[in-house]
Amino acid sequence: MPEAIIEFDGGARPNPGPAAIGYILRTNELTERNSKQIGDSTNNKAEYFALIHGLKLALDHEVTTVLAKGDSRLIVNQVRGEWNVNEESLRPLHDQTQKLADKFDQFAIEHIPREQNQEADRLVDEAFSK
Repeated sequence: MPEAIIEFDGGARPNPGPAAIGYILRTNELTERNSKQIGDSTNNKAEYFALIHGLKLALDHEVTTVLAKGDSRLIVNQVRGEWNVNEESLRPLHDQTQKLADKFDQFAIEHIPREQNQEADRLVDEAFSK
């Protein structure tokens, strides 16, 4: 299974507060959706957790090429290396994301408008309603 798209989203209500994640792995052979509550967190940490879970799922399916898509400009630009990780609590999550991304032959991440990330956002809402 060489190529995949990961769509991810996370949120905390209130911020910080109870948090949830949603992520979707899409390949030519499958589409897998997951969501769950992750305890107390911040929006930014939840976004990282969603991406990390998506990357782990892609590795489980032996994907070699990943395009990750998320609506958090902060996470996307930090993972791309365009922005510094100034928040100390995000550094371990950023480092974990980079280590996972390095396991793929090709990895890219892009920012998408919230309107194009509605399915992952709905998964977050579903997790909150459980």
